Amino acid sequence: MSGTSQISLADKVIVVTGGSRGIGEAIARGCLEAGAKVVIASRKQPDLDAAVARLADAGEVAAIACHTGKEADVAALFDQAIARFGRVDGLVNNAATNPHFGPMIDCPAAAIDKTFEVNVKGYFFCARALIGHARQRGGAGAIVNIASIMGQRAAPMQGVYGMTKAAVISMTQTLAFEQGSSGIRVNAIAPGLIETKFASAIVANPSLRDHIVKRTPLGRHAQPVEVAGTAVFLLSDAASFITGTTVVVDGGATVS
Repeated sequence: MSGTSQISLADKVIVVTGGSRGIGEAIARGCLEAGAKVVIASRKQPDLDAAVARLADAGEVAAIACHTGKEADVAALFDQAIARFGRVDGLVNNAATNPHFGPMIDCPAAAIDKTFEVNVKGYFFCARALIGHARQRGGAGAIVNIASIMGQRAAPMQGVYGMTKAAVISMTQTLAFEQGSSGIRVNAIAPGLIETKFASAIVANPSLRDHIVKRTPLGRHAQPVEVAGTAVFLLSDAASFITGTTVVVDGGATVS
């Protein structure tokens, strides 16, 4: 236990899904700079290769293409990560999708299925793989699920996405309760508006962005790196007595 020590991920291996850009890439870099070896995953290998080139200066990073909504792909991801680095100590579930922006009631069935496949099933499949591996080797583990403040409140124009993020928070709490005796910690982060390609429909729209920023006490939206530090902390032994919680990183938007 090192709850008062400097935050470090030395000698740990971390898998980051959705790691080829945005919040995932920022978290991957944060983990590398904290001393971890990192495996980034996303669906497209060229995007991963480009991210590896950007991250190579920070530490040892590998890239494995994976559709996290497909359990066989997730099994292969963990098999390859373990083959490369010998073990996996932590997981950041970050891969997500939001194909429908509009009234919730108008969301097509295919978009609902896709959103739940990636945002819920994908998180669950990856969490189950990490838990199975950690329990098999008799060691501890840490999972960080990237949720959203949209899972904690009404999510106008992003209703189905908000539903999935509420499910992620529920999943986090139940897994934390069930796996605590195995030494596996499970926490979530609920970001507010972050400047990423994923959120470009809002950030690039001045009226939508200003509507949110005016109601945010810090008076701005955030950059991906501002989520990374929280993720590194929750993965580290400095957070050894924290599990089942959701850390809100939103500039105060949910208290305004």
